[in-house]
Amino acid sequence: MAYRGRFAPSPTGDLHLGSAASALVAWLFARSRGGAVVLRVEDIDTPRIRPGVEARQIEDLRWLGLDWDEGPDVGGPHGPYRQSARGDLYEVAIADLERKGLVYPCDCSRAEIARVASAPHPGDEGPRYGGLCRDRGDRDFKRPPALRLRLPTRTVEIDDRLQGKLSENVFDAVGDFVLRRGDGIYAYQLAVVVDDLAMGMTEVVRGADLLSSAARQALLAELVGGRPPAFAHHPMIVAPDGSRLAKRESSASVRALREAGVAPERVVGSLSRALGLVRDAAGALEIRPRDLARGFDSDGLSQKTIKFDNLKSIN
Repeated sequence: MAYRGRFAPSPTGDLHLGSAASALVAWLFARSRGGAVVLRVEDIDTPRIRPGVEARQIEDLRWLGLDWDEGPDVGGPHGPYRQSARGDLYEVAIADLERKGLVYPCDCSRAEIARVASAPHPGDEGPRYGGLCRDRGDRDFKRPPALRLRLPTRTVEIDDRLQGKLSENVFDAVGDFVLRRGDGIYAYQLAVVVDDLAMGMTEVVRGADLLSSAARQALLAELVGGRPPAFAHHPMIVAPDGSRLAKRESSASVRALREAGVAPERVVGSLSRALGLVRDAAGALEIRPRDLARGFDSDGLSQKTIKFDNLKSIN
């Protein structure tokens, strides 16, 4: 199968250097293999979406020298390329899971889940869900219920191209997770899995902050009758204190560098050096993505988290 990769930003704020690095790495994986690149806008969480941000992100990606074969601005055979327009596909997946007896309603609040959680440290979706509503059947709900996935208790094995072999019993780790929230918004895990399958993604390349989602997504892909893509999770660029770069921090945004007059080749060069794609280069480095693609080798990627303050020499 021909290689198909994607970059999937959320239009909640200007593109920051961490997202730019992720887009660059995903683009290099695809282009170095002669594959296709898809740009997908993950705007499913509508309350967080900011008007005009999608257009700004697209402008900034093109300014950096990245391109794509399919996307909201160029079209393609697997559209629409905005998640907000793909709800019918998510409903089909939920209906399929319901027929298999793998979906149930849940009106538990976060506080109720936290009170009975066995894991003292919550994960990316909060404390592990203990299954309070798993076998309650039909009843009166305290609030509009979410829909949860009734998970099998088996271990998922993943051979991540960059992180190595991983195994996780998703039920033990996070419990039955949400497919659709009580307010009707589809969960990230469901939307991403349905879209990656429908768009024919062969490999998902993204930051290591999403590594914990890989087992959930691989399992869900199998449960809806698909074959999950391969995974490659690269090290992240983080704030100086080790926290995630927030889109609201303009000092870390591509747009701020553009407006300061920094050349796109300088930004790509600094990201490339930080990621370990270019070595032994003294002084300022200016490079274009297409030049990197010619000799790209994923084995050269840094294995260490990258601090944003190491990139301040960009300008």
